[in-house]
Amino acid sequence: MKSRARLVAGTAAALSAALVLTGCGSKSDDGGESSAAKGCVDTSGDSVKLGFLNSMSGPMSISESTVSDALNLAAEQINAEGGILGKKIEPVQEDGASEPTVFAEKATKLIQSDCVAAVFGGWTSSSRVAMRPVFKSLNNILFYPVQYEGLEADHNIFYTGATTNQQIIPALDFLKKEKKIESIFLAGSDYVFPRTANKIIKQYAAANDIKVVGEEYQPLDQGAWGTAVDKIVSTKPDVVFNTINGDSNVAFLKAYDEKGLDASSIPIVSVSIAEEEAAAIPVDLTGQMTSWNYYQTVEGETNSAFVKAFKDKFGQDRPTSDPMEAAYTSLWLYKAMVEKAETFDVDDVIDAAGGISFDAPEGKVTINGENHHIAKTALIGEVQKDKLIKTIWSSGEPIEPDPFLKTYDWWDPSKE
Repeated sequence: MKSRARLVAGTAAALSAALVLTGCGSKSDDGGESSAAKGCVDTSGDSVKLGFLNSMSGPMSISESTVSDALNLAAEQINAEGGILGKKIEPVQEDGASEPTVFAEKATKLIQSDCVAAVFGGWTSSSRVAMRPVFKSLNNILFYPVQYEGLEADHNIFYTGATTNQQIIPALDFLKKEKKIESIFLAGSDYVFPRTANKIIKQYAAANDIKVVGEEYQPLDQGAWGTAVDKIVSTKPDVVFNTINGDSNVAFLKAYDEKGLDASSIPIVSVSIAEEEAAAIPVDLTGQMTSWNYYQTVEGETNSAFVKAFKDKFGQDRPTSDPMEAAYTSLWLYKAMVEKAETFDVDDVIDAAGGISFDAPEGKVTINGENHHIAKTALIGEVQKDKLIKTIWSSGEPIEPDPFLKTYDWWDPSKE
């Protein structure tokens, strides 16, 4: 990096001016940094580098490798249309290895060494939290494609997955109004998203006369769910709310099946099992519920074209799913942001984001310029015999993002 900085600093004035215009920074010899030196977005050639940062190994690879596929599909399609501002996308893939510290290290490498204009990826909230200070200090952009617990908004992050009021709260409203539940059991992986989500669920439950009869967690890379399932059997909840992530879902649902539980006895609603995970779980999930904003079965020409393109590229047996679609959509939103800004400059691109819409496979989405989330339609789905998911309830229109739950009088962040 130092040798690169000396090289940039020593070039002719004309080249230096061109680099500034394209957002490529330099480090001065006295140890100080120019305003753009935190990153080195380089668009001096006929391409622009974008970082794809996904877990290609570890327990989260079952989910995250599919996000990488969707990003590559979007990049290929955008390049076929001429790229972004006439520059072809050059993806730089890195493996987060299902470890938050690795995500932070790889994000730093992508921004400072690879000179990417933006990064797309992360899955667990732990990975996002670990990367957050990197993007702030180095002034780059992260597009985060997965539903999460909310209670966050960041100048350098765009959240294209659902926040709480677009996934978890609609699921709870559905369970209360449509399923008439009176009791609930909470099962989650032991990290940020499930614990925060369950804090929100418990406050919702208290305000809506729903009894929480149990709450169990396991580390992401462990599958000792037998004891927790025994508690589900003994407490007999009306429903289990599942915030387990990654391949731990396989162990949980196998244990569930071994105890003789299914959708007809004690149903589950999951917020991290999509089509890809459902296909990898070797038990009958028929009738189990999910809450997302996209399913492969969503009707419409845009989704039909997306599903066909994905299957043509990666195999007819490969399903599409919500995080994949949100990642795919994020690259098209970034293209629109850059083209509105008429530059790849990080600050200008961020400033241009508000109000940008895209006709995504899930339906029309629009960026909220204040909190950097997008308006999304909530869908409750039911797993079919073929492991695809069919919509059984829809919010009918996009829900404006409320990541801090300001519109819910029962929410108190100071309470457990």
